[in-house]
Amino acid sequence: MASVSIAAVEKNYAGHPVIHGVTIDIDNGAFVVLVGPSGCGKSTLLRMIAGLEDISGGTISIGDRVVNDLPPKARDISMVFQNYALYPHMTVAENMAFSMTLAKAPKAEKAARVARAAEILSLKPLLDRYPRQLSGGQRQRVAMGRSIVRDPQVFLFDEPLSNLDAKLRVAMRAEIKALHQRLKTTTVYVTHDQIEAMTMADQIVVMNGGRVEQIGTPLGLYDYPANVFVATFIGSPSMNLIPGEVVEHYGALAVRASDGTHFPLSPHSAVAKGRMVNYGFRPEHLSVASPHDGVAARVDVTEPMGSETQVHLTIAGTPAVGVFRERINANPGEIIHLRADVSKIHLFDYATGLAIT
Repeated sequence: MASVSIAAVEKNYAGHPVIHGVTIDIDNGAFVVLVGPSGCGKSTLLRMIAGLEDISGGTISIGDRVVNDLPPKARDISMVFQNYALYPHMTVAENMAFSMTLAKAPKAEKAARVARAAEILSLKPLLDRYPRQLSGGQRQRVAMGRSIVRDPQVFLFDEPLSNLDAKLRVAMRAEIKALHQRLKTTTVYVTHDQIEAMTMADQIVVMNGGRVEQIGTPLGLYDYPANVFVATFIGSPSMNLIPGEVVEHYGALAVRASDGTHFPLSPHSAVAKGRMVNYGFRPEHLSVASPHDGVAARVDVTEPMGSETQVHLTIAGTPAVGVFRERINANPGEIIHLRADVSKIHLFDYATGLAIT
């Protein structure tokens, strides 16, 4: 195991910058997820850690070694790709042992490591099969087993679950997290799926446009987003945002939307009157209220989920989503009244998008 230090790293393609001075410190044994929309630079950064992409500026260290100029095989890392990359003419055991075969490792050591990895990943009954005889989840476990056999200092995962169906992705998320808890190997995991990031990571790095927007624990990012991008990217459904102006309303501060609807603020809010803001609230922080106690919301679509109900709404002319534990029996076009929990409201400066603390 080893820590990974990424210091002011840059990447340019033909003079065009795509990674802009990224700095991330990954502790020894941590599970860190790089998350962001397509094209944000997360896979490029992972490939730079692996040595598959040159670094245009800054340094990357694994343990106490700067690895900028080291080839991938000298970095003591192992990478798992989304396409498995298994050799079709080799058995599961041969695929898992391939790196040791290239290194001419003793047969006994090779067999022992394969057996250990197969035990960890429940692959023992499959060791004599070929990739074509395996399901997608089994192939992904073989790819992970090949990495475990190498016993690297750092595991790198590049969207390993994107080719699996929804149910299998959920199962594999749990398997990968359990694997990390057992091996305690430093892991850097790339995904565009924020649910994967939330459920698996010790630390999440949210990237956008080649820059780091925020680094934190999953619940830390969820509860205290630094800006509008993080607020709307982390969480499913994402945070609702209503633009408006901070005003005094019946002796207390509120946000007035463009249609005149007033949204209450906490008595402890210290934001200045006249400031233009985005009034943010999570879908699950809405509750049904009386006409005197809530704001009007038009129901657009109701989605019963069994344990909860998701309702697509229009509030003050802005699309929003509410998540309710109770059954909401409302027809499209119907007006209901809702109240947001003022203790969990988020305010963001309208011009900059930054959180107002």
